[in-house]
Amino acid sequence: MRRRQPIESTLAKPLRLKADFKPAGDQPQAISDLVTGLRDGSPSLTLLGVTGSGKTFTIANVINELQRPALIMAHNKTLAAQLYSEMRDFFPHNAVEYFVSYYDYYQPEAYIPSTDTYIEKDSSINEHIEQLRLSATKALLEREDVIVIATVSAIYGLGDPESYLNMVLTLQVGTALEQRFILRRLAALQYHRNDITLNRGTFRVHGDTIDIYPAESETLALRVSLFDEEIEGLVLFDPLTGEISERVTEYTVYPKTHHVTPKERVYQIMELIKKELKERLEYFRTNNFLVEAQRLEERTLLDLEMLNEASYCTCMENYSRYLTGRAAGQPPPTLFDYLPANAILVIDESHVTVPQIGAMYMGDRSRKENLVNYGFRLPSALDNRPLRFEEFQARQPQTIYVSATPRP
Repeated sequence: MRRRQPIESTLAKPLRLKADFKPAGDQPQAISDLVTGLRDGSPSLTLLGVTGSGKTFTIANVINELQRPALIMAHNKTLAAQLYSEMRDFFPHNAVEYFVSYYDYYQPEAYIPSTDTYIEKDSSINEHIEQLRLSATKALLEREDVIVIATVSAIYGLGDPESYLNMVLTLQVGTALEQRFILRRLAALQYHRNDITLNRGTFRVHGDTIDIYPAESETLALRVSLFDEEIEGLVLFDPLTGEISERVTEYTVYPKTHHVTPKERVYQIMELIKKELKERLEYFRTNNFLVEAQRLEERTLLDLEMLNEASYCTCMENYSRYLTGRAAGQPPPTLFDYLPANAILVIDESHVTVPQIGAMYMGDRSRKENLVNYGFRLPSALDNRPLRFEEFQARQPQTIYVSATPRP
């Protein structure tokens, strides 16, 4: 896999560890050995230590010594939140980000043939966690002083980083841009206009002023002031109080979702879906699976209608193969595709996290095969999946396995 090369950015800062204490006991030796091993090119290293021995502080010192971006993976949200809190305390001046599943509740789509039971997808998305996920990928694309805390959500399909970057809207003071052009671009990024209330992922227009609340921003919105079709000023402000925080000369607005797709690309995707639908219907009808054929045709035509009207449909992720331009069977783009080439990976509680990574694919596959075989989804839905373990291994940067479990 070709990983993104490190970027030069005006936002680049050195990673700066802040702690009221220094490494003690076995920690200095562990830090030295890990740093030396990574600098010598070791693909994987292990840090063993009993609970409470300061393994997180040791890892923080390793990251600080190396001055390299890091992805830290945990096996559940509780542990990830704890690591996120600790790393934010250790690196208050750097981009410590959080990337976990944004579902508060998730019931996946499923079909149980033995009882002829179809379970519709049901979910509740946590908007704050969605904002944190968008913030994490933005930081990885813009900065080098980044530490991302993630769960196994990191191995699930995400929008292609190249397509994602191609959709960004860059605003610069002094640039000639028509207001209508900016509004069209914001709509293409799936931002919604709301002239009453400014919420995350929306914008409002008052005369020659456009207020935008970026989807990845936690507390600040952007005010774009235009004069004679030219950007006169860019201001970051508090959307609740209106208090100005900072005046900037340039700002990049990122898409509201990782799966944003240009309209022209949507039309191409629709043709590919129609072609696959035709082939699948021929298979079902040839084998006298008439119920499955009717079910698949109705569901897919509804999706195509929604795509044509809104450039989006329910269960859009089932067409991720076409959205990302991948061939059948190819691994989906994930958070690992957003990592810089010099990043390191830390797998916390690796005796639990590594088996969990390996189990994700087969559980997802068995559920999807029923949906495909019984006409609820096209075969391309099988490519909306987590990485296989061998695909994960192929994407691993240099890795530190952290565990409290002693060796046999």
